[in-house]
Amino acid sequence: MNRERTPLVSILLDQRSDLHSDWMSELSVDRDRRISEADLKTQTGDFLKLLSKAVDQGNTSDVSRPEWAPVRAFLEEISRSRVLQGFESEQTASFVFSLKRPVFTRLREVTGNNADALAHESWLATDLLDKLGLHTMKAYEKSREAVINRQQEELLELSTPVIKLWEGVLALPMIGTLDSARTQIVMESLLQRIVETGSELAIIDITGVPTVDTVVAQHLLKTVTAIRLMGADCIISGIRPQIAQTIVHLGVDLHGVITKANLADALSLALKRSGFVITRPGAPRAGSAADLGAAGRNGAGSMRVGAEA
Repeated sequence: MNRERTPLVSILLDQRSDLHSDWMSELSVDRDRRISEADLKTQTGDFLKLLSKAVDQGNTSDVSRPEWAPVRAFLEEISRSRVLQGFESEQTASFVFSLKRPVFTRLREVTGNNADALAHESWLATDLLDKLGLHTMKAYEKSREAVINRQQEELLELSTPVIKLWEGVLALPMIGTLDSARTQIVMESLLQRIVETGSELAIIDITGVPTVDTVVAQHLLKTVTAIRLMGADCIISGIRPQIAQTIVHLGVDLHGVITKANLADALSLALKRSGFVITRPGAPRAGSAADLGAAGRNGAGSMRVGAEA
């Protein structure tokens, strides 16, 4: 059975080509150069095609119905691409809202002097495009939140690099505030690297951590405990005088946790505990005048790390 078409449906189905031209003219006035005219023409054409198929099903009021699924999916993809291109939310929503003027213009032509029909059809068109525009806005916000969350996770991973300083010795220089989310990433990254490298010592350097309070100290203790459960040991370096005073004032118990003032001292201790000694080439033996003279002639020389016999 043939359904009687409303003026709005007739315009979308029978005048789609002319409507497309009018819409492109509307968008071209303030077109953002981040999207080419050819891409914009393709997107608007695809949207009108999907929109025509949806309204041809006879429902222009409930865009949540199954026949509107392709339209919703298309707008969600448009929103995702606009987020990645750096568009603002109102710029993204204008993709749909800018279709109103061309539609209203053609509705006036179709309804003629019938004010009641024009008002009724204008309301139907407004209601439909507003719902689609609102769906576009929601999709934009969801996509932007996903991008922001992914970027935050990537920044957290980049801000907690696990470095192999020596055979069996890992280091984790930390910069910025240490919270629960970051502590979890620190644990996962460090424990994974301990497994991969078979390291027995890990140095957590907190020189770049601005403040240490009870919460931060507890996070550090949890990390140390997790490392020990993996069969490795941990050294915390970067304990500045201010941080040491704060830890004492807070009454935080770091009993059993090895701490050093800086990363160099921590590395030196880690090497000694691994059985390595640091010497300079030509370093004098105790009581050897000849060696003392050789050392003076050679100057400072360069460091050499060797295993103890």
